[in-house]
Amino acid sequence: MSSPLKTRKKVVVFDYGFGNVRSAERALARAGADVEITRDYDKALNADGLLVPGVGAFASCMTGLREARGDWIVDRRLSGGRPVMGICVGMQILFARGIEHGVESEGLDEWPGSVEPLQAEIVPHMGWNTVEAAPGSQLFAGLDADARFYFVHSYAVHDWSLETHNPAMTAPKVTWSTHGKPFVAAVENGALWATQFHPEKSGDAGAQLLTNWIGTL
Repeated sequence: MSSPLKTRKKVVVFDYGFGNVRSAERALARAGADVEITRDYDKALNADGLLVPGVGAFASCMTGLREARGDWIVDRRLSGGRPVMGICVGMQILFARGIEHGVESEGLDEWPGSVEPLQAEIVPHMGWNTVEAAPGSQLFAGLDADARFYFVHSYAVHDWSLETHNPAMTAPKVTWSTHGKPFVAAVENGALWATQFHPEKSGDAGAQLLTNWIGTL
């Protein structure tokens, strides 16, 4: 007797005007998801997974996200333990604040900390780089330590300050990379995952990473 077909997980790429939504759509589809690009509130709220992309300035992304009610959607999904993944500036806006050209803007404050200018001789950080994956990472499962991912950014989080004092709670898994100074390259924190790099532009390594995320939905 043949086994029933496995249902493809529904993933919404949130379309709020900032991000490489078509590249993300293609990469997620190749990784095995049923993908839709939309800003529809109900579809984004009820999908198995929500991917929040982001390119450009922190403040502009936050403005666009709020206008599309994305801040409410992210908050409601996480309140119900429903998976959300941020990419590039879509990761940065998950932190408390972003500082660009000396101007501070409020983020979603899912994690404490500031997104600040990279401290390196060459900025932006553009190209392929390795990461130091967190021990026990599900996101980087099956990937070699020398796997490279594609980065394009001028800002990053250099200090991780979220502490977990409750022994019943799983501590966030934080992955680091270095460009001048170490910075946060990825976070796995319950239902909320994020990457500073672009998995949708990171070839086979990025495809494996997206497959790993979809496998947890």
